[in-house]
Amino acid sequence: MGLVLFGLTGGLGSGKSTVAARFRAQGLPVIDADALARDVVAKGTEGLAEVVRAFGPEVLAPDGSLDRARVAAIVFDDPDKRRRLNAIVHPRIGALLLERAAEIEALGEPLACYEAALLVENGLADAFRPLVVVAVPEAVQIARAMARDGATEEQVRARLAAQLPLADKVAVADHVIDNAGDRAATERQADDVLAAIRAKLGRAGPLT
Repeated sequence: MGLVLFGLTGGLGSGKSTVAARFRAQGLPVIDADALARDVVAKGTEGLAEVVRAFGPEVLAPDGSLDRARVAAIVFDDPDKRRRLNAIVHPRIGALLLERAAEIEALGEPLACYEAALLVENGLADAFRPLVVVAVPEAVQIARAMARDGATEEQVRARLAAQLPLADKVAVADHVIDNAGDRAATERQADDVLAAIRAKLGRAGPLT
């Protein structure tokens, strides 16, 4: 039946990386969209060259790699520049995702996870069913992001305002993991969700 690639997403500070790590610990291949995004603009790639042509050499760090913070600052408040960047990066991410999925399938794996923050925003929820969403209250998102990134509350709230609310992602989810508690509770939920997906994979019909 081919590889089933299901989605894992969340919001700022919601803890999807914790769930992804648990899935990996359970032997599940996980493809990380952030890692793909770094790979397609790594030093020496055509992706990096195109970003430099679009935004100028000031987006390069002293070692010749992409200064991701600089690029983020350039596009954050400019929708046109953000669309321009996405037009360069997203097709390359999609192509690399297909390559990685093919590699996993060639190993005989029936199931893998695609971890991506913007699955729902990019209209891809239905392409990666079942969709797992990691959710926490907004106050927890803010506190965790401030602690993790050394950011101010104002900075975190600005980043949250630029994202789709977690409630909207929960509304289209097939499975929701509540990460407001301790790590052990989150890992138990992750195990239960993965077991449910694997169980349905062994039966005919959709996984959702």
